[in-house]
Amino acid sequence: MNWSLRFPLCTPFLRGEQPACSCYFDFMSSANPFQDPLRFERRVPECSVVIFGANGDLTRRKLMPALYRLAYDRRLSAGFAVVGISRTPLSDDQFREKMMEAVKEFSEDTNFDEDVWRAFAGGLFYVAGDISDPGLYQRLAKKVCEIEKARSTGENVLFYLSTQPSQYAAAALGLGAAGLNRASNGWRRLVVEKPFGHNLESARELSNQLHQVFDESSIYRIDHYLGKETVQNILAFRFGNGIFEPLWNRRYVDHVQITAAESIGVEGRGAYYQEAGALADMIQNHLLQVMATIAMEPSASFRADAVRDERSKLLRSIKRRNTPDEILANSVAGQYGPARIGGQDVPGFRQEPGVDPNSRTDTYAAVTFFVENWRWAGVPFYVRTGKRLPKRVTEIAIQFRPAPLAIFSTNGDTGGPDGAPNLLIVRIQPEEGISLKFLSKRPGAGMNLRPVSMDFNYGSSFGERSPSAYETLLLDAIIGDATLYTRQDMVEASWAVVEPIENVWRENDWHFPNYPAGTWGPKEADEMLARRGHEWRKP
Repeated sequence: MNWSLRFPLCTPFLRGEQPACSCYFDFMSSANPFQDPLRFERRVPECSVVIFGANGDLTRRKLMPALYRLAYDRRLSAGFAVVGISRTPLSDDQFREKMMEAVKEFSEDTNFDEDVWRAFAGGLFYVAGDISDPGLYQRLAKKVCEIEKARSTGENVLFYLSTQPSQYAAAALGLGAAGLNRASNGWRRLVVEKPFGHNLESARELSNQLHQVFDESSIYRIDHYLGKETVQNILAFRFGNGIFEPLWNRRYVDHVQITAAESIGVEGRGAYYQEAGALADMIQNHLLQVMATIAMEPSASFRADAVRDERSKLLRSIKRRNTPDEILANSVAGQYGPARIGGQDVPGFRQEPGVDPNSRTDTYAAVTFFVENWRWAGVPFYVRTGKRLPKRVTEIAIQFRPAPLAIFSTNGDTGGPDGAPNLLIVRIQPEEGISLKFLSKRPGAGMNLRPVSMDFNYGSSFGERSPSAYETLLLDAIIGDATLYTRQDMVEASWAVVEPIENVWRENDWHFPNYPAGTWGPKEADEMLARRGHEWRKP
């Protein structure tokens, strides 16, 4: 059974865009809790984007292709400019050439248009220098002033820190010392990439250093998961449809599973990864933010602080485990070992380049969280992530409680946890969409039931391209919409949940490796769910 939705589920409205089709439901009535006129008529202001770390991987793979696509879609102002900053000496023309190569290589779903590029490249500039050198910021101030006069950017500047986390504070303080954090007639904003500290104390210290230069309202902590269309659509799906919201609570939901699985290993990033691990790299930021979005209370409006207040409140409501026994009963660390997959030998994590042969870094993490509020009390949220799992998939699975009495026969044909009915699946990647699994009568005589699925797929339902996460988030930062960005109190609430787990894991004698590459993780993770009568889905 296929379920094709031919109308938008509110996402274009929530992002401030007009839908492609001419027939759609009116979600903008006075009864809509997310009505906010400021999000429907959004003018993109003139500005410059200054990228620290312009020769880095993130700039080449994500930022520049996203900015080019926004120019391709005519979403940027005519005078838009980019200033790249890195230590490598380059002329403006050399920088433009490098960025053109990056756009051609990494813009997977965008045709390269010579005319669009020529206009876009006219606004690309470069300043060489070291972040620790005060002279860099003087040269940058001069360049920004020149661009403002030549391209009428209105003193608006977005500073993007695409550098090593250890350089965040130095860059912000350098901007402040040169007076670049202030503008008499425009705005100045700072975008900070994760990780936001490596524990609660360092996260607070980083925020204090940034706040010496920028107000909290001008700091945009970017989490690219929140820019994904399906994550945004969770809000539309929950609060734009009266069908599911009444069921979104402990009375009807049995448990929730959030999975972020990767089939690849560390891909040459072993030296970096062994300093982070799966729990800190994925759960502390990305997946707890997804969990907060799926479980938050409705906000009074769709304004940035109203939505972020509810996400923050949810994160603060997560139960904190205080004893080692409690933590170990509700969390599992894993590390992949060598295996043979598809006829090829795959190295274990400890055999990856740059990794300590005795590394105790987790490449897999699974945690059971509980939310201590009236909506979710007693409902387990199972969150897992890992490297070298059987497939790449990110999804949220909401398992509703079964009917109180089974009066029809299923002949045992429920397919286990993967085919179980009363299941709502929100697919974030690789294919974005939503599936609803329920029981239906088999054809023929008798009342035998079997699970069936109704599916909504972004690509087939809307017939148009979804913007990348970085396109969405960069545009929001330029416009000044922080709805999808992480606030300081949210970062601290996430670390307050994760840090006790990390501390116990650090002292525990994990027998790594404890799962072969290409499998769904250590058996202890299965046992964690089995104690509550549940099983992991295998998507």
